Amino acid sequence: MSGRGVLALVACAAPPVLRIGELIELLQEDGWTVCLTLTPTAATWIDREALARQTGYPVRVEWRKPREPEPHPPADAVAVVPATFNVINKWALGINDTLALGVLNEALGAGIPVYAFPNVKAQLASHPSYNAHLRLLQAAGVGVRPLPAAPAWRTVVDMLRALVQPFRP
Repeated sequence: MSGRGVLALVACAAPPVLRIGELIELLQEDGWTVCLTLTPTAATWIDREALARQTGYPVRVEWRKPREPEPHPPADAVAVVPATFNVINKWALGINDTLALGVLNEALGAGIPVYAFPNVKAQLASHPSYNAHLRLLQAAGVGVRPLPAAPAWRTVVDMLRALVQPFRP
């Protein structure tokens, strides 16, 4: 177990996901054990096997079958990076049609810190449902921080460090 605990990292299909390995490396350097879950589209964009080697855990996309063991340890915090327009809207409505959304929906009831780092085009961000759904998630306790440009992964790590207290066994 790492010094910060287990971070359930959910990654969606937006361009920053192409560099998610860089974020994982920085999170690990900061003391997190990172367990990655991808949306189905994001899973087609990146090398899942390389990321599984990097994290030491399988990269999840599909639901596990009944009686199969849980492949990830329990999370101490959850972050969705990058969070897309589609995932923000579905999550706020409680739609549970992918494992990634299942992780996010369950996290809301688990009493652990949950953070979203949206990466949404300006045209989509101006859609009336988007801001309403962001407010709904925030009211449910989700910390929302826009994903910095580039993306500046160090900023995400610094934000999580400031928001989540270190793990204490």
